[in-house]
Amino acid sequence: MFGTEATKLHKTHAVSGSVIAAHAVDSRTLEEYVYEAIKSRADGATQDDILAMFPDRLYPSITARFSALLRKKLVVDTGLTRTGNSGRPQRVLKAVESNLNERIV
Repeated sequence: MFGTEATKLHKTHAVSGSVIAAHAVDSRTLEEYVYEAIKSRADGATQDDILAMFPDRLYPSITARFSALLRKKLVVDTGLTRTGNSGRPQRVLKAVESNLNERIV
């Protein structure tokens, strides 16, 4: 359910450094952490909300998980936004808890 193939984490014609980095990412653990963090927020979560929960993680390590979780239908876009730290709107995501075992990986 969690985790994304390394070949989907880099562009088709990526330079070798990007490919090596993509294979080094533990996307399964990161996706699970981000999913659980979103799930813990009854009012939904923005990227800034989740980044604040993981101050020891790099920005792209966390924010890249949002699209994977959306694609897998483990989280949904509520259609709401909140103002982020930058002053710009950020979408609010909520975790989908029912039928997790039936979701497409």
